[in-house]
Order: sequence, then structure tokens, then C-alpha cells
Amino acid sequence: MGFAPPTNGISLRTGPRNFIGRCGTESANVYLVSPEVAAASAIRGRITDPRDLGLASLRYEIPARFIIDESMFLKPSEQYDNKPIRRGPNIRPLPEFEALGADISGEVLIKVEDDVTTDHIVPAGANYMPIRCNTPEIAKYVFKVVDESFAERAKKAGSGIVIAGHNYGQGSSREQAALAPRYLGVKAVIAKSFARIHLANLVNFGIIPLIFADESDFAAFEQGDVISFDTALLQEGVPYIVRNRSKNSEIKVGSPLSQDELDIVKVGGRLNWIKIRNS
Repeated sequence: MGFAPPTNGISLRTGPRNFIGRCGTESANVYLVSPEVAAASAIRGRITDPRDLGLASLRYEIPARFIIDESMFLKPSEQYDNKPIRRGPNIRPLPEFEALGADISGEVLIKVEDDVTTDHIVPAGANYMPIRCNTPEIAKYVFKVVDESFAERAKKAGSGIVIAGHNYGQGSSREQAALAPRYLGVKAVIAKSFARIHLANLVNFGIIPLIFADESDFAAFEQGDVISFDTALLQEGVPYIVRNRSKNSEIKVGSPLSQDELDIVKVGGRLNWIKIRNS
């Protein structure tokens, strides 16, 4: 962790993150390696197979029983109804989102290619970790590494859609990558495919994930196009129509979600769905 490499440099990292700029130097590269390779390479000064050092193999045994010490945990009070939630000055309550309504209409706020990571959507690192519990603040930096104007444009538009290629939302499971765009008014993402965990986060925060029935239709959209579709028609396994009003055209899309997940998205996310079921 830390110790940013020089411009266009390379560093070896044992942490599972090698996204753009994550090492602290935007133009540098990160090679992900095991701790053994990292240690051997540090000794040799170049990438080294640790077996080449001629060291004896380490042997260990799984203990028969693991010790679980929960003495440092403080259990919450059973009388919680009137207890205030203590928050520091940089912690904001989770935003509340309304149900999506019968029709979604908005402009294409951004169009991105394949393998967009959660780091592209919401930056990470020392400058952003302190505000990850402050949604209004971190939302100012959504897609910053792709388009610095995105947050301002999205907030002004009030409602919008993201167009993406394959594997949208890969990498970190960071929920802010769905929460912050939803806060800015993103109602849907139309992509060629989605990363699994990010797909679940989109459901949690009430953003509809849609998949092109024909991937060549990706080329039919441009940033600024106004598109719409009827959310009342969303059903598991049923294709439906998205209309590009700027180009007077239509395409077919589907959703990778189950009917339960679609119902969760329609009411504005998982928390809304839980409240409705328990009311």
C-alpha cells in the first residue's frame, strides 16, 4: 500500500486492485502478485519466481478449533426506537429514493466502453475514502476519471441513463458506485453485460439494468440522446422496447433480473421494498 511508482512506472501489489490511478500515479501500471512473489521480487530486484530462491517450503496445519473472541463487540440496546443515531460531520444519512414510476425518460448522460470498473464510476484512494459515507459529497466525483463534467450534467438533467459495453461495474463491490449515480438521477444502465456484484448493487439502489438484445445497437446511442421506456412492462424474461426519441428509433432490450428483483427496482430499491413488506 502507498509508495506511488514514478510516471509510467510499474509496481507489484498483493492487494486485489490494479485499476487506473489506484497506485497513486495515473499513468503507472500495477501487476498483481502473491505475497511470495512480492517478497522474492523485492529480494532480487526483478519479478522472481519464489521457487527460484531455493528456500524450503513452509508447512502448516489447520488447528482443530479456532478461537473466536467477541469481547470487543458492544451489542446494541434492545430499546432502540428512540435512540438518536450519532454521526460525525462527514457522515450523512442514506438518501431516500422514490419509486421509479410507470415511465422512465431521460438523456444519455454518458456512453462508456467495455470493462468499466467501480473505480471509474466512483474514484477510490486517499482523497475519496474520507467521503464514502457522505453521498452528496462523493456524488460530485461520479465518473470523474472518464468525464469531469458528468456529475454537474447529471444533477442538472435530473434523470438520465448510462450506456455501456461488456462487464459494466467490474472490480470492487463498492456500493457507492450504484448509490452515487442513483443520487444524481441515473435511473437505468443499458449495457452489453454486467459484473455480478455491481448488478446486485444496482438492484439495491433502484437502478434498472438492461441488456441489449442485439449488441450492435450499442452504436445507435450517443451522449445527449433522449430515450424512454415503460417500466410497467418490465417482466422477467420478456423483451421490451427502448425508444430513442432523439433519433426516432427503437431497440429491443431485456433484463438479467428475476421478477422479484425487478419488483425491488420498481419501488426504488431494496430498503423501500423491505419497508413496504413490513408495513
